[in-house]
Amino acid sequence: MTQRPYVLLSVAMSVDGCIDDATGDRLILSNEADLDRVDEVRAGSDAILVGAGTIRRDNPALLVRSKLRRNRRIAGGLPASPVRVTVTVSGDLDPSARFFTAGEGARLVYVPAGERDRVTGRIGGVAGVEVIGVGGVPGDPPGGPEDRVGLAGVLADLAARGVKRLMVEGGGSVLAQFLAEGLADELDLVVAPLFVGDPAAPRIAGLPAGNPRHRMHLAEVRLIGDVVLMRYLPGPVSGVPFQH
Repeated sequence: MTQRPYVLLSVAMSVDGCIDDATGDRLILSNEADLDRVDEVRAGSDAILVGAGTIRRDNPALLVRSKLRRNRRIAGGLPASPVRVTVTVSGDLDPSARFFTAGEGARLVYVPAGERDRVTGRIGGVAGVEVIGVGGVPGDPPGGPEDRVGLAGVLADLAARGVKRLMVEGGGSVLAQFLAEGLADELDLVVAPLFVGDPAAPRIAGLPAGNPRHRMHLAEVRLIGDVVLMRYLPGPVSGVPFQH
């Protein structure tokens, strides 16, 4: 079995399942207390991954916000924030995005193997950025609309770099791919008391029909202010006590 990091998916959604709205402005679903919890999870991770669409839409820095948590990481011999990771088929990323320019540390960009040289020419000149080519997803037709970066290859490469715990923060198609391929060890799902009501709003979706369905079990429910955190683990209940 290929070694890979522990993969934690972290996402917030509205009561009707939207992870954002269809406007040009980012929809904040979490409250401050939950954002601080997310920051704590970040600080305990070796790497944070988002899809290229999230970088283009939200322009996240993906840094640990708390100075205390950054100092604790540094005192433990770690960089102030985890390694930042993205996956992209097109390589259409702005080198001035905060993913590349905010803070310090390594930034890893995974692309289809055949696109490595082209994408390196576009963004490889940014200090601290490495472009890595990986194979596709087994069963995807070459050059078809489902042509994606193979996440199993991404995880194997991250493990070889010493990443033991990976936090995935979106977007919807990346989260769906991890779930469909059975590569998630934990799903931290926050539900906000907000109804978006727009069928065009993003959701955890974006894969072709017919993908395998992997049942999970609810391990914890926690009320955080006006939002609810539900922590899911893969497979049926196997001696893991429910917490609330």
